Amino acid sequence: MTFTKIDRETWPRKEYFDHYFTQVPCTYSAVFKLDITKLRQSGRKLYPAMLFFLSTVVNRHQEFRMACTSSGDVGYYDVVHPCYTIFHKDTQTFSNLWTEYTPEYEDFCAAYERDMAAYGNCQGMMARPDTPENTFPVSMIPWASFEGFNLNLQKGYDYLPPIFTMGRFSEENDRIVLPLAVQVHHGVCDGFHLCRLVNELQELLNL
Repeated sequence: MTFTKIDRETWPRKEYFDHYFTQVPCTYSAVFKLDITKLRQSGRKLYPAMLFFLSTVVNRHQEFRMACTSSGDVGYYDVVHPCYTIFHKDTQTFSNLWTEYTPEYEDFCAAYERDMAAYGNCQGMMARPDTPENTFPVSMIPWASFEGFNLNLQKGYDYLPPIFTMGRFSEENDRIVLPLAVQVHHGVCDGFHLCRLVNELQELLNL
């Protein structure tokens, strides 16, 4: 893991970051309907596949690998890994589990299965210990679909990684669609960057 500190004085986003981080702290969220028809037809498991595709597009772009350290440094990681929720039916609670990202689909899914076997039954907030700093959160709410979703983070205005939440998929005009909510920090991510990420994610799902 490598963290590269940004020189904020020469950073092209300096004016925008200062405005949305300090002057008018701002995060925003949007919900998109993803066409997962081909993914469902392929027979691949939905959750690990979506974790892989999300990780792939996130790691393509610096703005989604950003972080603000405890010392106040702003920069980006060379790679980030998904930290995702798993549900415990017996206690009706969830835990967070992380899997190291690898650009090879089969390798990532194998790592996911190993992590689930090792930590999937562990209770508590963090099922797998030693969560690295270079992770981004993903949640799955498979019990209902939604058209709007946002997180209200009291102390979240210095949190720069994207936050993803998926809902229940449904059929719509002979397609299978999955709602995806994305929450981002406006200091590092504009509408252009968010739409590019979602469009690239849909392109991967179309393959």
